[in-house]
Amino acid sequence: MPFAKACARLGAAALLTASTALGAFAFDIGDMSDAERAAFRAEVRAYLLDNPEVLMEAVDVYQARQAEAQVSSDADMIAANMDAIYNTAFDGIYGNPEGDIVMVEFTDYRCGYCKKAFPDVKALLEKDGNIKLIVKEFPILGEASVLASRFAVATKMVAGDDAYLTFHDALMEARGDVTVGSLRRLATDLGIDADAVVAKMDSEEVTTVIAKNHQLAAELQISGTPTFVMGDQMLRGYVPYDAMVEIVAELRG
Repeated sequence: MPFAKACARLGAAALLTASTALGAFAFDIGDMSDAERAAFRAEVRAYLLDNPEVLMEAVDVYQARQAEAQVSSDADMIAANMDAIYNTAFDGIYGNPEGDIVMVEFTDYRCGYCKKAFPDVKALLEKDGNIKLIVKEFPILGEASVLASRFAVATKMVAGDDAYLTFHDALMEARGDVTVGSLRRLATDLGIDADAVVAKMDSEEVTTVIAKNHQLAAELQISGTPTFVMGDQMLRGYVPYDAMVEIVAELRG
């Protein structure tokens, strides 16, 4: 929401709060004369200057309502897209395939916060033992991101799930520029047939996988990475390990 519009709404909230504090009016504000309106504004301004905490209270109420609305909206969007979210035909699967908790991560190999979240997510899967992680390739940070995701998806198609997971881990931990050459070298070092992957990476099948993930992200109003779907919640951005542990505990009840 634009800053000016947000401020206007907060100002309106503060105005209502202040008007209540100043006492009830026996007439509609819209029916005021110019002189009455000017006097009223002066009273409200004086009140807010004397009680600035009222404006902060209005900000808190506004933010809480916005957060509640976002949570409700997220839950509705998740419910409407359950099949696409949890259909794992073309996604990488980590952790326990039969886990009682399912996490879905939209990720980009060039995203610094995705790389920061990577060891925390792996630690969560290893220490919990009953979580399934679905990885959605969601390249949004330029051509190098698309190149990396194409290579990763093609690796899964050519060499199988285990090769994909190994390559995904290595690429998340890699530093430096992403090029076809660097991806070839990484794949070769991991024992993956780089020539076969390169031959597949520009195929229609690979394009379809990435396009479907972008379509799903649009349906869920996801525009950044990492974004996690857990239960009926969407977690946008980096989530520390301890916070993820708490969320998992809440989901289990």
